[in-house]
Amino acid sequence: MLAVVMLINRTGSMVLPFLGVYMTDHLGFGLKETGIVLSFFGIGSVVGSWFGGMITDKIGEFKVQSFSLLISVPLFCLIPLFKTEVGLAFIIFLQSTVSEAFRPANSVAVTKYAKKGNITRSFSLNRMAVNLGFSIGPALGGILSAISYDFLFYSNALGALLAGLTYIWFFRNRIHRNENSTQTHTDEKSISPYRDTKFLLFSGLCLVFTVCFFQLLNTLTIFYKEEAKLSQQLIGYILGYSGLIIVILEMLLVQIAEKKFKLRFTLFIGTFLCGISYAMLGFDHGILYLFVAMTILCVGEIWTLPFMSTVTALRSGVNNKGAYMGLLGIGFSVAFIITPTLGTYIAEQFGFSVLWIGTGILMTLTAVGFYFIIPWMLGEKQKESDFE
Repeated sequence: MLAVVMLINRTGSMVLPFLGVYMTDHLGFGLKETGIVLSFFGIGSVVGSWFGGMITDKIGEFKVQSFSLLISVPLFCLIPLFKTEVGLAFIIFLQSTVSEAFRPANSVAVTKYAKKGNITRSFSLNRMAVNLGFSIGPALGGILSAISYDFLFYSNALGALLAGLTYIWFFRNRIHRNENSTQTHTDEKSISPYRDTKFLLFSGLCLVFTVCFFQLLNTLTIFYKEEAKLSQQLIGYILGYSGLIIVILEMLLVQIAEKKFKLRFTLFIGTFLCGISYAMLGFDHGILYLFVAMTILCVGEIWTLPFMSTVTALRSGVNNKGAYMGLLGIGFSVAFIITPTLGTYIAEQFGFSVLWIGTGILMTLTAVGFYFIIPWMLGEKQKESDFE
């Protein structure tokens, strides 16, 4: 049911992929100003991930998810009222703070409701719902934005409202399936993630990956619009295609990785494929070529993102899952600060080809880092292909 809630919420998620286009095309912002405003989404995400993780350990994931979804509703409706850079940066910061508090609470809920031994598949099912919604949302967003950008914000508000009501109705009296199945380090179960050196290094690699990967949500759409000369509708179709591919392939590819690969190899190959996908954009941008690159990116994403959450769950203890998931979320959120500004700056100063080839090289180095740090962090006795 968590996946159903996520599906409802993400089906209405049309704002972020088109936010950069909204500012450049509708409000007339330059690339530099657009990157700065988009970075405030990342700043709010950092605050929301930290606060959400901390408060989840204190009041529980049910209250945090409920409040986050319901308070997001009026905030989405307010965004179209702000037309200046300062005003838009403020409301985006506030909205992202509230909405991103949902992320660590939701991850904790997955670990508590998942069957023993199914944690990665549970994260994957949740992500599959996200991407099914993402395949619908941006496609609709491309159509609606061609009529009026305001529809994007109101649709997001409606999605958050429906998701919040559904979640509260179904989970208000639910009992957790388990509390202890993902604890693997009894000697470190109470340590703060901010004092866990090994996990901090892993989080650093996750940050580098997400800085590169989340160009999908901002710089890539600008590239599609400005360099590849795609229409808003076609941009929406490509993004929707990515979500559809993940829905079709994710559970199959995750099961293959669990059975055939070691955990460190899964993250290595997933990250490497993402790097290949972005590097391809530096050489051509024909429409079929772009779809091929997006397909490779989707496969890489499937073998990276859910397994990051698995590693985090395995590393955490019973009473600090929210803090660990929150720190992982902070890395994602910091990427939202760095990526728009850095990506648009490199594209403006050196061109998109340099940006994409550089991204590919950096992701390759990150893949190597994952390969060596994961067995060191989880310990020699941890069977990397067995997530029980």
